[in-house]
Amino acid sequence: MPSGTHRIEVNASLEQVQAFIRDPDRWEPLMPGYIKHEIVSARESVWTFKADLGFTKKAVELKLELEEQAEPNRVSFRLTGLSDPVEGSGSFEAAAAGAAASLVGSLDISGKGLMAMMMNSVMKDFVPRAVEQLTDATAAAIEAQAAH
Repeated sequence: MPSGTHRIEVNASLEQVQAFIRDPDRWEPLMPGYIKHEIVSARESVWTFKADLGFTKKAVELKLELEEQAEPNRVSFRLTGLSDPVEGSGSFEAAAAGAAASLVGSLDISGKGLMAMMMNSVMKDFVPRAVEQLTDATAAAIEAQAAH
């Protein structure tokens, strides 16, 4: 399963990071190749972005379902492909890091069906790069908001 995890320090309070990551409407537009997203309900949205898969760029549409959130410092979600046979999961986790906070983004996406092996091969480079860019962009947005 193609996966990636990226950790970054954020110059903001733990509470500011927690508030930001708990609202997907704030971080969904930060996905590399973002096209649009639509909030379907409090726990579900549809995320559309252009994935750069190396040899081609492709519009991808995923259903994002938030999982139960028992902890204020973690948001987890499930992903289901609407345009392609893929499924996966992801999360953001915040932790105190002295006067600042740390943010860890994680993403796992795998192909399903007859094309799974080929899709996973193509996504093995895309997923780690995408989670790094999404986590960095989320940290930058949190810092920009905290500065105001």
